[in-house]
Amino acid sequence: MPVTLRSNIAYRAFLFDMDGTLLNSIAAAERIWTRWALRHGVDVAAFLPTIHGVRAIDTIARQHLPGVDAQAEAEQITREEIEDVEGVVQVPGAQAFLNSLPPERWAIVTSAPMALALRRMEAAGIPRPLVMVTAEDVSDGKPNPACYRLAAERLQVTPQECLVFEDAEAGIRAGEAAEADVLVVTATHTHPVVTLHPQIKDYLGLGLEVDEAGLMRLTPLS
Repeated sequence: MPVTLRSNIAYRAFLFDMDGTLLNSIAAAERIWTRWALRHGVDVAAFLPTIHGVRAIDTIARQHLPGVDAQAEAEQITREEIEDVEGVVQVPGAQAFLNSLPPERWAIVTSAPMALALRRMEAAGIPRPLVMVTAEDVSDGKPNPACYRLAAERLQVTPQECLVFEDAEAGIRAGEAAEADVLVVTATHTHPVVTLHPQIKDYLGLGLEVDEAGLMRLTPLS
């Protein structure tokens, strides 16, 4: 499995994106964003691939729609997403893998607002970490690296000591810009991912070793 390419590297912390990385919320998100696109005359097929991994306000602002208040529209999208978590499920093995981690050594770094993140995590059975960085915590969302830098700071480590788990291009670029190592999770991808980073499909074959200094290494489960 590709992850073995970095099984000799130890990390002080793991930083996880949420949607597409720890849980699959594509069905719910695309239902809601499809309605939004239709209301505003936006081409659905071209638009939907752009919504993943970035903040709702940034997605809306990029459309440059005249007379549209991106902040108000994003707040309405969030309300709809909080109400609709049908089909939100964990990426296979995610819950068990997170529960195996030292609690002070991992964080969730998501483009979702806190209320939505907690709602989806509850629906998917994803445990809440001690540190979360959400849409409200940064002025510039992914691919800006501020979110990953902030998570590392809150965990009292440097980004270079972290491994970022990501699935979307914007998040991968944010992890790279933060100077962290990146591992790409492909569970929700329907096509092969072209990347120089190692990949895992899900967490079912992923193990963990923690040494006496608390450093973490990924290992394939036999």
